Amino acid sequence: MDIWSPKKRSAVMAKIRGKDTKPEWIIRRHLFSRGYRYRKNVKGLPGTPDIVLRKYGIVIFVHGCFWHGHEIDGTIPKTNHEFWKNKIEKNKQRDERNKNELQKLGWSVITVWECQLKPATRQQTLLEIEYHINHTYLNKYRSLKTKPYTTQESPLSIAAENIVKYRK
Repeated sequence: MDIWSPKKRSAVMAKIRGKDTKPEWIIRRHLFSRGYRYRKNVKGLPGTPDIVLRKYGIVIFVHGCFWHGHEIDGTIPKTNHEFWKNKIEKNKQRDERNKNELQKLGWSVITVWECQLKPATRQQTLLEIEYHINHTYLNKYRSLKTKPYTTQESPLSIAAENIVKYRK
């Protein structure tokens, strides 16, 4: 049984933000301070990713543990259990489908969970995101290189002549 009336519950749920959340803000602020430029909530891509780093070919989804069914921190309410279980399961399936579509389009997908941005683990998470961005970028340009830099080798010719004794 819910502690609020359906009208009050609806008003509370309507105030939950879908974009520009604090976890998104934390990541965007870090990336911008480190010189990365991005676009927010790009509607033309599957799933409308929260952050798109086009230059690097990376999209970042910032998931709330409850709404996206995080195995570690996500919990299903005891009231109306079947409804929430089905809803969260559909969200997980949709997330997986969007991730697969983006990968087919050539994007690298990073998923950051809300719990990973708690103060105790925040710095580690932000550094891992940055590492993944740089690693992906370097691999992208390594694969574009068809062959390593080489020179044509020719037999060495000796420039020195035979030892000649000079007269004094």
